[in-house]
Amino acid sequence: MTSVVDEQAFSREVLESSTPVLVHFWAPWCGVCRMIEPVLETLVRAPGAQLKLVGVNADENLKLASDYRITNLPTVMLIKEGKVLYRFDQLDRRDQILPLLKGLLPGAGSKMELID
Repeated sequence: MTSVVDEQAFSREVLESSTPVLVHFWAPWCGVCRMIEPVLETLVRAPGAQLKLVGVNADENLKLASDYRITNLPTVMLIKEGKVLYRFDQLDRRDQILPLLKGLLPGAGSKMELID
């Protein structure tokens, strides 16, 4: 299950984390957000993955959404040591996320597949 963080917890859970963090900006009304969530959860549980997954409800955390210039949902970012390493914000289908993440994390991603 994804840990959902708010503006207060974001610094502690994401920016100060010693583990790389996948941050999923989402909203309850976003259908693609709901579809890619299981893919992201599978990724962080894959053998060899050393990742943490957190979700940020963009509607409830407007300052964070503004700080990270969130204009499309879903937006997924890989943050390590407080720095955004990768950002994906043009997703409109859940099958788009897996190839992108496999490229970033070949050790973990190669053991992943989409399950319908």
